[in-house]
Amino acid sequence: MKLDLTSWKRALASLERAITRSTAAPKDEEVRDAVIQRFEYSYELSWKMLKRHLEHVVPDPGAVDQWSFKELIREAAERGLIAAVEPWIEYRYQRNMTAHVYNEEQARRVHASAQSFIIDAKALLAEVERRNVD
Repeated sequence: MKLDLTSWKRALASLERAITRSTAAPKDEEVRDAVIQRFEYSYELSWKMLKRHLEHVVPDPGAVDQWSFKELIREAAERGLIAAVEPWIEYRYQRNMTAHVYNEEQARRVHASAQSFIIDAKALLAEVERRNVD
């Protein structure tokens, strides 16, 4: 079964546009906050689509639901879907910190993480797309 990646592509494109605007106006807190919000839902879609992809390719799809986040990410790395585990663990941490972006320093850290995340998420999307065949 082929995965519909449309919403994931849209989310990443939206995040990328916000990052571009944020780069052009680095002191604009509203644009920074838009990056953080778009990072939040783009991250969620990325790991959920990764999970769905793995459910289609592992011998026991039901086992994927039992895996911890770290196990899921390690499996993705072993299968060549992502380059490294550590950045994805950091993205998860930063995603969890989005609830605390009222703190200026934390907002800057999440924003910086989003700029790295977009690169890795687009690479993951490209790899899933390449493998997303009937």
